Amino acid sequence: MVPDRARRDDATVDDGLEPSGDDLAASLPESLTIEVALPAPVRVAPDDETAVALSGQSIDPGVIEVLETGTTTIALADDSLARATTSPPTDTGGVAVADYTRHERMHGTRVGPESAAMLTADRLIDSRRGLRAQPEGAWPRFVYRATLHRVNLGDSPKVRARKELDARIDIALEGGARFVPVLTRKGGVGKTTVTTLLGMALASVREDRIIAIDANPDRGTLSERITKQTRATVRDVVNRAASIQGYTDFSTLVSRDETRLDVLASDTDPMLSEAFDENDYNVVADLAARYYSIVLTDCGTGIVHSVMRATLQRADSIVIVSGGSVDEARLASETLTWLEANGYGALVRNAVVAINAGTQATNLVKLDEIEAHFASRVRAIVRIPYDEQLAAGSAINWDSLHPTTRYYARQLAAIVMDGMPVVER
Repeated sequence: MVPDRARRDDATVDDGLEPSGDDLAASLPESLTIEVALPAPVRVAPDDETAVALSGQSIDPGVIEVLETGTTTIALADDSLARATTSPPTDTGGVAVADYTRHERMHGTRVGPESAAMLTADRLIDSRRGLRAQPEGAWPRFVYRATLHRVNLGDSPKVRARKELDARIDIALEGGARFVPVLTRKGGVGKTTVTTLLGMALASVREDRIIAIDANPDRGTLSERITKQTRATVRDVVNRAASIQGYTDFSTLVSRDETRLDVLASDTDPMLSEAFDENDYNVVADLAARYYSIVLTDCGTGIVHSVMRATLQRADSIVIVSGGSVDEARLASETLTWLEANGYGALVRNAVVAINAGTQATNLVKLDEIEAHFASRVRAIVRIPYDEQLAAGSAINWDSLHPTTRYYARQLAAIVMDGMPVVER
């Protein structure tokens, strides 16, 4: 006989019947693992996030600020980074230009025509193949030419020093015109000469306009230091102020020398010069500020005159002129004391003292001691050496001055400009 269990199994196989649930459970393993490959999740950025997306730009963590509400704000240093928030650029025909990233530009991907703004020097110039200018100086120039321009030693130390001085003089000014009065309480110390030298040194280097105004109410001689081209004076500027509509109108009232320094003369009639007051100076100064970057003012010896008050109120820096004698140095120092006592202490601390070493008895005085005294009170001191052309008291020709005189005039100009608020170019 066949057991019942055996018959049931045979019947299951032979008859094609489904096994029972208990039999199926008994045949399965204790554990079972099934692997299913799902597609990677795709994140869709919301509209508000897409609107401020930055294409190919990195963000400095230092400019990210988290507000109290939890909102994150990013300060953009360049408006061009937020291109998605502005209208797409257009070419000259008004056709929209597709946006593209720096990565696309560098790797040749073209998703639209480039604008002219993309042709920057950083992108186009190969710094590895940059050509250096022909050097200045006898020996560097000889080597440069002898090697057929293959060896460039660069400028000589003397030329580099000159260019560094030029760079200090030619700084970019921030804001409007800068006013620099030149003053002292004693006459005959070379105040007008220093004003002329300072103006010529500035005008010979800078490309903007420089003017020197003779505001001496006692018949100044500033206009006699250059070749006079007009008989107009500050009085003519005041009388014609309403009709001056541009620099062309103003330029007919000034004289210009070979360095491009403009000079506005004072009145030659003593009666008229005494009438030149604070209001008149402000009219002249306002017009000069429209057309000039630097306004030098040759002040008179009357330190309590109303013109002096108007001059000091506009001053960005001052130049105090001292001679090389005992009384000249003492009066220059007393000028600083008066300025400090009348609320101009900041101007004194930023002041420059120009010591004119061409006055009488200079060779008997210890100029080093005079410089040491002023060094304790002002920002800098410059010594103007003796020059026969300056001592003559006539018109000054910049190119005819002794090289040492031109050098110290340029030093004075550089030091004055060092004290000006500036902006990098």
